[in-house]
Amino acid sequence: MGVSDYTRRDFLKSITTATLAAMGLGTTLPVMASAAQGNQGSSYPILHRNDVVLFQGDSITDAGRNREDTHPNSQGGLGPGYAFLAAADLLAVEPGKSLKVFNRGISGNKVFQLAARWQEDCLALQPNILSILVGVNDFWHTLTHGYNGTVETYEKDFRALLDSTLETLPDVTLIIGEPYAMPEGRAVNDQWFPTFYKYQQAAHRIARDYKTAFIPYQSIYDEASKRAPQTYWTADGVHPTTAGCHLMAQAWLSTLHSIRS
Repeated sequence: MGVSDYTRRDFLKSITTATLAAMGLGTTLPVMASAAQGNQGSSYPILHRNDVVLFQGDSITDAGRNREDTHPNSQGGLGPGYAFLAAADLLAVEPGKSLKVFNRGISGNKVFQLAARWQEDCLALQPNILSILVGVNDFWHTLTHGYNGTVETYEKDFRALLDSTLETLPDVTLIIGEPYAMPEGRAVNDQWFPTFYKYQQAAHRIARDYKTAFIPYQSIYDEASKRAPQTYWTADGVHPTTAGCHLMAQAWLSTLHSIRS
C-alpha cells in the first residue's frame, strides 16, 4: 500500500495496533486510567539525578506560558498545558533527583522556526529527555498564512533538526508526539484531509527511523472521543481543553514510564 492509498482508517488502525503495541501500551484508554492511578508513587527509571527534561513545539506545548520566565520547574514558565501537568507529576514522584523541567514551545512555530532558535532553546539547555510535538502549523499555515511548505519540507526539516541535535547531544532520549486534528473543531475543516494524514505518517516514519518513543496523540484523542464529544477534549480541533491537557500529559507520562534506562 502506497502513501497515497493510506486512508484515515488504515492509518489509525496501524497506529493503534502497531505503535501502541510496540510501546507496550496496549489499548489507549486503559493506559490513561492506569497512568492516572499509578504514576503517583512510582518512579521513572530513565531519569537520573540532575537530569533536564525539555518540552518543545508550538502553541499546544506553549499553552500561553510566560516566556520571560526562563527558570526550570516554574509554574509560569511551564504554562498551564500538558507540559505543566507532566512536569508536576515528574517533580512530585522524583523529589530526590533534582530534576530541571523546561518548556520552550512557541505558538505558531513550524519545524524550521524551531531550528532557528534551537541553539538557545534546546542545545544550550542540554536536555537528557527531549520531547517534540510539531507539525500542525507546518500544514495549517498552508491554508491560512500563505506558507508554501509541503509534507516533504516538514519531513526533511524535522530530520535535519534531529540530526543536528544528535550531533551535539548524542545520548539524549527523544520523544516525538504525533500532530493531531479533530474534525469537529471549529479550526479544522474538510480542507485538512487527506493531506494532513501525510504529516502524521511522516512523524511516524521519523520516530521509527530514529528509534525514538512516539506518542500517537490522534489515536488517543479518537479513543477519548468515544467517551465525550471531540470538542470536550479540544474546542477548536487543535488546542486542548483542560481535559485534553490531562489526556496528553498522561499519555506523555505513560510513554516515559515505558522507557527504561
